[in-house]
Amino acid sequence: MYLCITGFLPDIFDDSSLKYELVVDPAFNDRIVKLLGHKSLNAMAEGEWLLTAEQAQQIAMLTDEFIPTNLELFIGIEM
Repeated sequence: MYLCITGFLPDIFDDSSLKYELVVDPAFNDRIVKLLGHKSLNAMAEGEWLLTAEQAQQIAMLTDEFIPTNLELFIGIEM
């Protein structure tokens, strides 16, 4: 299992296609799970979670990855 961040244009646009995707290095799983307030990776596996701008920024700093701020961002578990 691994974490994946996806980004879409806000609902005001008539475009629901995927605009951003990041497969997060599994080495960061535990820290990201804690940052988001979940008990475990398995507990997160129940769906996709909307990220706040602050959470996205924290994950970007932790992983040293670019994460856009102009999209609606979600994080979920991929298998």
